[in-house]
Amino acid sequence: MAAPPAEPCGMDGYLALRDVRVDLDLGAARGGGEGGSSGGGGGGFTVCFWLYLSGPARPSSVILHQITAGGDNKLPFLALSEGNRLLLFPLLRLHKEAPGASSCPWADTTNISAVNECPLEKWVHIGCEVTENVMRLHIDGDLVAEANLCSLPSEPANQDDAYQICVVGNSDKVEGYVYNIQMLSMLGTVHKHYTENPPSKLSIDYSCCDGIEVGDDGIWCIVGGKASCRRNFIMEVVLTNAFGEPVNKDTQIVASLVYADNGAVVEKSRDDAEPPLLIAVEGLEYPAKSRPLPILRGRVLFKLKISQLSSKCDNKLFRIYFSTLHVQKYPFLEASSKPVRCISRGRPNRPMGPRKRTSSATVGEIQSVNNHQGFGRDGKVNACSQSHDLVCLHPPKFLKVEVDGIETHKMATQSEQDRKMVLETPSVTRTDSTTSDSDSIDGGSSWSGSDRDEVETFSDAMVFRYCLEGTCERSTFLQGAASSINVDDLIALANQVSLYSGCSHHRYQIIISKQLLEEGAYTWSIISKNKERALWSSAVPEIVAKFMDISHSANRGLSEQDLEVLRGIAGCGDDLGRDEFDRLWYWLYPVAASLSKDKINNLWARTEPVWIEGLITKEEAENALRSSRELLRKPGTFILRFPTTRSWPHPDAGSLVVTYVGSDNSIHHRLLSLDFSAARAGSLQDLLLQEPELLQLGRVDRLPTAMGNKSSVL
Repeated sequence: MAAPPAEPCGMDGYLALRDVRVDLDLGAARGGGEGGSSGGGGGGFTVCFWLYLSGPARPSSVILHQITAGGDNKLPFLALSEGNRLLLFPLLRLHKEAPGASSCPWADTTNISAVNECPLEKWVHIGCEVTENVMRLHIDGDLVAEANLCSLPSEPANQDDAYQICVVGNSDKVEGYVYNIQMLSMLGTVHKHYTENPPSKLSIDYSCCDGIEVGDDGIWCIVGGKASCRRNFIMEVVLTNAFGEPVNKDTQIVASLVYADNGAVVEKSRDDAEPPLLIAVEGLEYPAKSRPLPILRGRVLFKLKISQLSSKCDNKLFRIYFSTLHVQKYPFLEASSKPVRCISRGRPNRPMGPRKRTSSATVGEIQSVNNHQGFGRDGKVNACSQSHDLVCLHPPKFLKVEVDGIETHKMATQSEQDRKMVLETPSVTRTDSTTSDSDSIDGGSSWSGSDRDEVETFSDAMVFRYCLEGTCERSTFLQGAASSINVDDLIALANQVSLYSGCSHHRYQIIISKQLLEEGAYTWSIISKNKERALWSSAVPEIVAKFMDISHSANRGLSEQDLEVLRGIAGCGDDLGRDEFDRLWYWLYPVAASLSKDKINNLWARTEPVWIEGLITKEEAENALRSSRELLRKPGTFILRFPTTRSWPHPDAGSLVVTYVGSDNSIHHRLLSLDFSAARAGSLQDLLLQEPELLQLGRVDRLPTAMGNKSSVL
């Protein structure tokens, strides 16, 4: 049986630690329980719950007290040791070893101790099995400690009082929360309680942030202020359960701007001023606090602007604060960004430089764009396109190196270029912008690819602005530019952006833009039949057909699980509109274009074993590399996937990512750059296995539920 929650009842099963109260049935422990075959006695009961400690605990803090009926003394049932390890104590009126009023400090009395430290700000599952002679402590579904105890004789003259023991939460020393606490009158139920209905946690997916610059001090810099200057920035919030899996709940998330030092909400400077934080919804701007957004498949994307400058608030730093709409606030259903400095940028005093004429496109490049042929990672046409080689055989001038979120470039020697490949660490806050606060761009000027004059080339100011803006603004620009210029000028623009940004990966995204947009418009017209929305079920066959056509994949299409991932990327339900389709298309087209390259295509076609997994999320890949929640597979085990957070025209859209277990026994995610010379151009799988960090291919067994994802090593 389950113990009723205390009053006031926590929403969705959540309780503050001070509100916890559970009555224990000692009669079950004395032989009246069910299924007590493993209890060491005739019966037993189990207390199960999830625990979240939101702040540091004082030494020897008691988490749960046990008290007797009519008694005033609170004695420990579950506590933290000096080293923050969980301690479980014998029960009053059941075990001789139970603590007494004079037993303080509690660590010196008989207890069952966990081995590892109890983490903070993370959900931990606790299961306590109790019988007359044995107590067991389970952490996250695993038995970590047990002890044989001596039972006290029952007291028939006072039978009712003898069985009345209550467990209550500590209201003084520990700041924590409990979820789904139950007393079950049988043993062997801990793992079932652990796997069913886990709690949720809200967090920010920093890999999806865009339009944000990171200063040398690690503080975010966001351009804000007046409407003519401020820029959009994007943040994605995820709601996951204790196992890291997306939660599909009817939940809404609201964003607000707060001060970084004390969490106070940033108010308008005057009554007629704009709200400090604005949100864009369907092309219109609203105060962010008035427009909560629904969680869809565990994610919600916020497109925001800040109107309040830090300089107008005593140079204070801000944070973007996200929370659910629960009346009672819980720290695990809140998320705050890194510190933000909101800055302004005005028109530069110096004139921009003269326009430059870049070299015209080659016939091979034009044909490659029109025929979906692949380009190298440095953006150049494959040197041996007639033999359908995968990558450029001419090494680029720079190798990109990204370490700990800071992007740098270094000169590459010829010997370095002879390496078979380069593993790149993706920056968790990568915004494609490397400007400093001193950079200045006219935020109020018109900036659209379709508005440029009749001069054959793009101005330096336009190219520089493309380099400075985020993915959304680049997408808007290319949508205008690609429809009004020829392929030759498009490649000229790609060359200029690659040169001025110092990042050659932008080039490929610009070159494919014309074909991507035309194919997308044609595909949508077929799916929608000139209506505003279309059923997802009717769109799937056409999406799969276009994917197989663009990727040149004759035998392997998209599985049901792949389509569910696409559905999550689109953010649609049973039907989709043009905006949802565009989100899907801007991610899928670069992936299909990458798969059209011969060597990647050959790897995609191999299914025994599967070398490139289907369209899987980062969480699925990480779960596949775990043999259990706490244990990882053998170091060197890896999985190839396409990042679900990189869409056109992001420079990494369509790139392969290798997720692997490193020698430090932690999971890493690296972009895969294929830069090697003709002499080393063997099969892609051989080149992967020659990397010292990649030793054996892992596999994802994708079952209908996320809990069914398992891993094996081939």
